[in-house]
Amino acid sequence: MTKPDAGGTPATVALLQAGIRFTAHHYPHDAAVAGYGLEAADKLGLDPDQVFKTLLADTGGTLVVAIVPVSGQLDLKALATAVGAKKAVMADPVLAERKTGYVVGGISPIGQKARLITVLDETAELFDTVYVSGGRRGFDLELSPADLIAVTAATVAAIGRDR
Repeated sequence: MTKPDAGGTPATVALLQAGIRFTAHHYPHDAAVAGYGLEAADKLGLDPDQVFKTLLADTGGTLVVAIVPVSGQLDLKALATAVGAKKAVMADPVLAERKTGYVVGGISPIGQKARLITVLDETAELFDTVYVSGGRRGFDLELSPADLIAVTAATVAAIGRDR
């Protein structure tokens, strides 16, 4: 599944170094579209439940990575519970970019500048493969949920909710 021209992002480098099999999927990103994950699902012809977005939340001074389906939303209360915090709020986008090394809309849960606590929504385990950002807009990575958990040291919890 690994492609020689895998995209050359920190995410693909991390996956290659870890020996994790993945498939890179490029698609033309429309700068006018703000729903990056839904755009990926649409342009790649995928079920939005199988495409996951990477969000950062602040849980009282600790940044946490949350990975949830693009078809729904992050349940901040559930995320706080999953990491043993009192509450969670969405992180400032500038801080998210600085801590991950990626731009908003292209934040990958893989290969971030700093290793952050990561929580993956439990629905990921319903699929043989899931799609996450590859580290830039217009670029997604397909890999098994087990490999995503392994490469990010994620815990799995019910942190997503329907829109």
